[in-house]
Amino acid sequence: MEPVIIVLIILVVLVFIALIKTIQVIPQASAAIVERFGRYTRTLNAGLNIVVPFIDTIRNRIDLREQVVPFPPQPVITQDNLVVNIDTVIYYQVTDARAATYEVASYIQAIEQLTVTTLRNIIGGMDLERTLTSREEINAALRGVLDEATGKWGIRVNRVELKAIEPPTSIQDSMEKQMRADRDKRAAILQAEGVRQSEILRAEGEKQSQILRAEGEAKAAALRAEGEAQAVRTVFEAIHAGDPDQKLLSYQYLQMLPKIAEGDANKLWIVPSEIGDALKGLSGAMGNFGGIGGGSGGNGGATGAQVPAQERREKPSID
Repeated sequence: MEPVIIVLIILVVLVFIALIKTIQVIPQASAAIVERFGRYTRTLNAGLNIVVPFIDTIRNRIDLREQVVPFPPQPVITQDNLVVNIDTVIYYQVTDARAATYEVASYIQAIEQLTVTTLRNIIGGMDLERTLTSREEINAALRGVLDEATGKWGIRVNRVELKAIEPPTSIQDSMEKQMRADRDKRAAILQAEGVRQSEILRAEGEKQSQILRAEGEAKAAALRAEGEAQAVRTVFEAIHAGDPDQKLLSYQYLQMLPKIAEGDANKLWIVPSEIGDALKGLSGAMGNFGGIGGGSGGNGGATGAQVPAQERREKPSID
């Protein structure tokens, strides 16, 4: 009985192993290559799959999702004989699991080497300045070459990115000095432009201020002249309305003489001939006034002026 039990146990184990090898579960976004006696038979897709145990074998399991592979820095010589180190990142996806398994031994290594050689060919036709400013152009050229070359491998290159472009240290120092000089130049230009705008605005403000001041002074002078003209007109009308005689006019003329002589700059002033006539008229008026006060009008202006003085001297003796 014991050998029978052992045989049964062996059969159960073999059946269990056969079931395990028969049922193959492939995860989502994956594929498996099946070979029968070393020859490609079919590709297993995601889900539950049945294979012939001990006859069909799983050669390779491939992830069909998009993969990201960074490559180490590669030294590349530019057109102007400068060595730069360039880091690249490749975004690819396996579209044909069979081709990726049988058309190339290692598609990762093949993509890396193809990327390096293509990058050297592209950068070799550019100078350093164009290399630093043409990343999109380099990415597009790399993607075109890689996509065309990897198509027969069942690989689709979706994107190629240059992660870093590092020129030599001496070139970096020169570029930093140049950029610093450019920034200083732009700062000086902006400062000079600001000073110029400030001066222009200040000059415009002074100009507007002077214009407004001149307009105000002109309006004030016009209003002042208009007021003086109105005052002269009013005085003239009042004089004509009062019908003054020659004596009053002479007296007013003499009152204006001190105002004519006012001021430190009046070193010399000319007396018009009408002043003599005014003095004569005023003298006659004063003589008539003295004659009326003394009671004798025939003694002349000087006699009439002396009478009040005599009366003032005689008043104490009368008292």
